[in-house]
Amino acid sequence: MSLTATMKSTGNGFRSLWLPCGLVMIVMLGLLHLGVGARPMSAQFIVDTIFARDHGSFEQQILLKLRLPRLLAAIVCGASLGIAGRLMQSILRNPLAEPHILGLNAGASLAIVAVTALPANMLALSMSRQLAATMGSGVLFAIILALSSAGRTGMTISKVTFCGIALSALASACVSAILILDQETLEQMRFWLAGDLSGISLANISSALPLLMIALGLTVWIALRLDVLALGDATAAGLGLPVRQTKLIGLAATALFCGSSVALAGPIGFVGLIVAGVAHRLADGRHMMSLPLSALLGANLMIAADIAARTIAAPHDLATGLMTAFVGAPVFIIVVARVLR
Repeated sequence: MSLTATMKSTGNGFRSLWLPCGLVMIVMLGLLHLGVGARPMSAQFIVDTIFARDHGSFEQQILLKLRLPRLLAAIVCGASLGIAGRLMQSILRNPLAEPHILGLNAGASLAIVAVTALPANMLALSMSRQLAATMGSGVLFAIILALSSAGRTGMTISKVTFCGIALSALASACVSAILILDQETLEQMRFWLAGDLSGISLANISSALPLLMIALGLTVWIALRLDVLALGDATAAGLGLPVRQTKLIGLAATALFCGSSVALAGPIGFVGLIVAGVAHRLADGRHMMSLPLSALLGANLMIAADIAARTIAAPHDLATGLMTAFVGAPVFIIVVARVLR
């Protein structure tokens, strides 16, 4: 066997270890996440409590009704945003593509705040938070793509990024206007708008699962197609790939992931930006590996961010979205400097 073939085989072997390593990290961070708080808990106590039949003690109730749903929400939202970031960067071929930057989170937030502000007699007729958020994400992102495609140059990385930032600001201004005019909605939404995992129940997570399963199915459907799409639209079309259909399916999955995540925990940003590029490099561009790896990295990042949010200012909790922004904003500046230089 040649040296090149040996090195390639070794590299493939290392890449196959990233997924189990990600799972191990989730378990380790998950135990740490469950253990920290006003009442510290050991890993042995956590394991015994989860698998015990009798859940009558106060510590057990804290673990099962408060901390475990929060951990599961961190995993679900982090994985969803990680996959959404990877899908957007692959479809748009834009390393700056991320749900928070390109307006999907802002569109979802505006839809949920608008639905929440509806009068009680209309609220019963309104759509679910998850569906409203998904539609808000999809509509605003469609407008961004239409505007950034206008002109002789067509869609470029800088145009889609700046259009996303501008329309995100517009959606945020609309949210602020609704909250100023409706004090009751402001009281309900002020912590949620910062990206907060506290207060999420198992029922909330269960209500988001149907749309997430649809998004996951769509992602699996086009995962192999994305490897061909990376060759360019013209080349992919020449190889028989339905380019337009693949992009629409990917963007629909992205809207579902973002809408469900925002409905659960609010507009948490920069997760997709941080993990998507890393996952793509570790997987050597193969989407059947980079997509699940983005999910694992996103989940780990969200758990770590929530641990930081609960411990930095203890006994007070900070919003998880603040922690991801502290990390994500410098990453965004670095990526912009590399892309636009």
